[in-house]
Amino acid sequence: MTAETQIKDTVTSNDVVLFMKGTKSMPQCGFSSRVAGVLNFMGVEFHDVNVLADEDIRQGIKDYSDWPTIPQLYVKGEFVGGCDIITEMTLSGELDTLLDENGVTYDKDAANKIREANA
Repeated sequence: MTAETQIKDTVTSNDVVLFMKGTKSMPQCGFSSRVAGVLNFMGVEFHDVNVLADEDIRQGIKDYSDWPTIPQLYVKGEFVGGCDIITEMTLSGELDTLLDENGVTYDKDAANKIREANA
């Protein structure tokens, strides 16, 4: 199975996928930690892919999305963005809307607490 096939299968068979450095329980870079932290705090069920474990996946995800950096978040098979975009979407409420529109369960109170803490 090629990296592209494996990536496509992963993003289409999971509602929410985070390609990151490390794992959701042990991120290995600050940007991955921030996005995983937001998703974990909001109670979003997501599949994590540690790009450090496979160089083909690490490069393959950059080619797949045409986005040069990690982490990368996918919701319902669609690329959403990296750390800065997810941070902005969380603070503006756009991430809530995206999750709602795609039927992804999350803790709305937790999302509001993030916004209140950053107001």
